[in-house]
Formats: sequence, C-alpha cells, structure tokens
Amino acid sequence: MNGGHDLGGMHGLGAINPESETDEPVFHHPWERRVFALTLATGFLGHWNIDQSRHARERQHPIDYLRNTYYENWLAGLQTLLIDSGLLTEAELKSGFCDKSFPNQEIVLTKKEVKAKLQEGKSVELPIATSPQFVIGQEVMVVNRHPIGHTRAPRYTRGRRGTVIHQHGGHIFPDDHAMGDQTGQHLYTVCFDAAELWGQDNADNEQVYVDLWESYLTSGRTKQ
Repeated sequence: MNGGHDLGGMHGLGAINPESETDEPVFHHPWERRVFALTLATGFLGHWNIDQSRHARERQHPIDYLRNTYYENWLAGLQTLLIDSGLLTEAELKSGFCDKSFPNQEIVLTKKEVKAKLQEGKSVELPIATSPQFVIGQEVMVVNRHPIGHTRAPRYTRGRRGTVIHQHGGHIFPDDHAMGDQTGQHLYTVCFDAAELWGQDNADNEQVYVDLWESYLTSGRTKQ
C-alpha cells in the first residue's frame, strides 16, 4: 500500500538529520523498552506473523504515522494486532483495565524462556518447485503496481529497470503472508543505477540494491 511508511524519493519532507550511530541510544525513553518487549512477547503467542505486524503499523492514517515516533508506531501496530486477534477489546484499551470475564487461555512467556525463544529464530526460506524466471545479469523492470495491502516493493522502484545480481531461492512471499497465507516465490537482489531511480542529477557511480520477489518483476533486455 502507498502509505506514510513508503517515502523514498519524495520531496518536501525536510532534512532527515539522523543521530550519530555511535551516540544514539537503543531506547530514548523507558516506555520504548516496554513497547519493544511487549511486541516480542505477544508475538510469541502465534496469532500473527512478522508481515502482519508490519502491515498493522502501515495501516495507520499517514498523518498519524508521520507524526508518531518509531516506537509510537510500534505501539499503534501492536494495539491493532491485539484487537484484531481478539486478545484485547476496544473497551479495555480505553479504560486501561482488563476485562476479568474474558477467558485467558494464552501461553505465558516466562522470563527464563525469553533468551532461548529469541535465539530460536524462524527461517523465511521456503523451497518451491518452480525454476527461477530470471537469471543473474538479466535486466528486469519492477511492475508498476499499487496494491492496497502490504508489499515489499518500494514505490520508488516501480516502473524502473535494474539488473539481477543474485538469486536467493524460494522465500515466503510477504504480500500473501501479511494476509495470513504462506506462499513462496523466488527472491532476487536487483541493482539499480541511482540515475534510474532519482534522475540524471545523481552521480553515475551510485547504485541501489533492493531485494525483490519474482512477481514484482517483469523481463527486460539482457545487458551485453
């Protein structure tokens, strides 16, 4: 979806002014630490996956998304996930109190289990029977499609040409995964010249590398 989260290449939003990576704290306020922990802990309940979590944050009104800080967007997404999955009601959210009549049959992630659970991880690779449609060195173009759901194809790449430089094999397709379906597609790294994405004012030697799933791409010519 073309929401407030997909701003690459847009003008008029002011300077970014990032903090120095050597000086920036992991959390700027104590409540951010709690939001991070709550998001991970509730994720282990298994009611949603990582792409559904991303899409929950993206579904905010663009004004809210842009006004919020990073972890305020995490909190907004978490509230959406909890309500959509039936783990929290709107009334509980507004009152700040738990409905005691609501049956609690969820698995509790204890403190001693956290480290082991975090180290487990979960692979996003998904073997598929079909052969890759594109080969290394082939020129491709990103399909100029504007889905209303979650997608990992940045808006600034759509309709632009690049070159396949790596094949990663089958991976879970995030667009379907965000809807609760686990399907797989071949995943590629595509190299774009900066001038192709941002215009001729950019230096000729600048390039951008983007990981893109097969259905995002269509064939172009093979570079000689």
